[in-house]
Amino acid sequence: MKKTHFKIILMTITVLLAWGSISYAARIKDMASIGGVRDNQLIGYGIIVGLAGTGDDLTKNIFTAESLANIMNRQGLSMKDKTSLLKADNIASVMVTAVLPPFVKNGSKIDVTVSSVGSAKSLLGGTLLLTALRGADGEIYAVAQGPVTLGGFSAGGAGGGTSKNHTTVGMIANGAFVEKELKYDFDQKRALMINLQHPDFTTASRMASAINSKATSLVEAKQLDSFSVSVKAKESFQGSLSELLYFIESLDVPVDAAAIVILNEKTGTVVMGDNVRISTVAVAHGNLSIQIKEDAKVSQPLPFAPAPRSNVPVVSPGGAGTTIVPGGQTVVTTQTTASIAEEKKQLMLVPQGVTIYDVVRALNSIGVSSRDLITILQAIKAAGALQADLRII
Repeated sequence: MKKTHFKIILMTITVLLAWGSISYAARIKDMASIGGVRDNQLIGYGIIVGLAGTGDDLTKNIFTAESLANIMNRQGLSMKDKTSLLKADNIASVMVTAVLPPFVKNGSKIDVTVSSVGSAKSLLGGTLLLTALRGADGEIYAVAQGPVTLGGFSAGGAGGGTSKNHTTVGMIANGAFVEKELKYDFDQKRALMINLQHPDFTTASRMASAINSKATSLVEAKQLDSFSVSVKAKESFQGSLSELLYFIESLDVPVDAAAIVILNEKTGTVVMGDNVRISTVAVAHGNLSIQIKEDAKVSQPLPFAPAPRSNVPVVSPGGAGTTIVPGGQTVVTTQTTASIAEEKKQLMLVPQGVTIYDVVRALNSIGVSSRDLITILQAIKAAGALQADLRII
């Protein structure tokens, strides 16, 4: 009976130790991306019309006037050498940007963002005219047009005004049609690359092992470095890699991360990972405060004090620059008070190899703020006791 009980206890301890050594797991699709599959940036220059007098000042924004004249010329109205006559204040020049997702097809709709580049005060109520959106190669991939939505407003007069949110940047939901799609030859490929978002040799090795163990008969995965894992379909697999992606992306991989401490002194933010460890170190933290205060004191004579008999001051026999004026008068004196206060903090011992929870709890016990914690961690790092990469942003 005792022997069986001992075995149960031993098995329980073994399971608990195994759980403690396993890192948290994440899906491959959440921690990595497929090589060559990415978004593409698009940009174009356009004109917004229909503004309620909040557009560009054409006398100052010459490019807006030229753009309007070009649009008029394309519509059959000759505006050559007449840009100086344009006085409209209901148009605005904007830069139009969009993101072209991978595998998007011709005729699909994507969102666009419009941003004023002139002196327009608000794009509220405006409509973007037909604008070509080009990629980095100069090719047109989409065309945008439609009413702009801001999510804010602005109103005012000569004496003041009010506004909500940003009124010179807006968006058009589904405002662009895809005219040219990017080609991906997944059906012709027999290999692909999986790239980690945060390179790590341990995580990349675990990813390759997970893929090989779960899809042994289909693909062969090989770790190339801390960033990439190569996946190659075997000869026995007759399908395309696209058919395997849904299976590979859903695999769980234990994630490992380096010990990093992020410090932002501008905001007082401190972020520490779970793997941060501290060697045996003693910490004492206290603040020395010196305060000097000056108060002005007024010496007011009594109501029946004798008035000065003469305007000529009398110098005291002792000299030393002291001037005595006979009679009662109001005198202003300065009183200086100096005080020194120093917090008495006990020396705290942080044992070696403690977890992040123990570190935070120990530092909180001596009453440190987030900004004090930044100073303490920098001092511990300088002492060589912080086993982590200290990064200040």
